[in-house]
Amino acid sequence: MSTTSTSTISSLPRVWIGHWLMVVAALHTLFALVFLHQPLLDIVRRGVYNTVGQDPLTAAAVWFLLFAAPLAMQALAITSLERSGQNAALRRQAWGLLALSLLGVILMPESGFWLAIPAGIFLLRRGR
Repeated sequence: MSTTSTSTISSLPRVWIGHWLMVVAALHTLFALVFLHQPLLDIVRRGVYNTVGQDPLTAAAVWFLLFAAPLAMQALAITSLERSGQNAALRRQAWGLLALSLLGVILMPESGFWLAIPAGIFLLRRGR
């Protein structure tokens, strides 16, 4: 690794990757509420239980809303690991995040999965 890239990484704030992922989770929720509000309202109007059915737009709305929660939980865990300097655990989180993100990009290139890839890469570097 070159001196330039080492100094660039060391000049980054110690705790930021978990915060970045929390922003991505918040954007996920905001996107669902702004752009998919009608299917979400329809779910509530129909009584919530067993209301997704075969409608792809309703399924997408639910997926957007529900995926934000585990991403936020992972963001909290990563922030805690960053603060405590648990590099081995950060490295394991990085591999999982990268695998999920790359699979998401392969399946859906026009998606927000791209936003998690830099976090995974920096987690790997931090985990060294």
